[in-house]
Amino acid sequence: MPETEESVARRVRAHLDAHPVLGNAIRLGIANHSAVARRVSEDLGISRPEAVIAACRRYPRGRSEATRSASIDRLVRRSRIETRTKVAAVTFTQGSDVLQRVADVVEELLDENALCRLIQVSQGTVILVDEESVPRLTKVVRSDQVLGVRKGLVEVSVTSPETVEQTPGLLTLLTGVLSAQSINIVEALSCYTDTIFLLDEKDLSRAVTVLSGTLR
Repeated sequence: MPETEESVARRVRAHLDAHPVLGNAIRLGIANHSAVARRVSEDLGISRPEAVIAACRRYPRGRSEATRSASIDRLVRRSRIETRTKVAAVTFTQGSDVLQRVADVVEELLDENALCRLIQVSQGTVILVDEESVPRLTKVVRSDQVLGVRKGLVEVSVTSPETVEQTPGLLTLLTGVLSAQSINIVEALSCYTDTIFLLDEKDLSRAVTVLSGTLR
């Protein structure tokens, strides 16, 4: 049964929502609707290009989008970048036993004001520390409880005003400019005022350059 124009529009809108590069281009009025429609038609397998073009033209722009963009612009102008080199990501197996074993080391690192970020993931626990702190963590657990140690990383942190928690779109903006430069994001965290990216050391210079340009 052929899709109705309403169902096509619904699928196109969901697709653009899920692909912010395309959606933002339309919102900003810089996209060629026909070119975007061809891409979306291929992705969704829709054989009604005129319906897809119509859906792209109706994709939300309006006052709310202008307000959101202005809010993000104000936010990024008040943000600053900090970097940290020689960062390591240590991944442990899941379980309270591991957490109990590393708890004292984590506390010591925090008391020393050293880097220590603990992230719970579905398959275990990732702890971000300075490379020199890795042995302190790995020696308190069994070897089979360490899933991996990745060194040669850098941390790029964008610190923004507290209003970042009520302003949608900053993480999308920053990840977008990094991915546009083919910079691989190893880890990404957005907590309180900080948006933190863990990157390969070789990408530090380019990342700081593109992020600094975005925050001007």
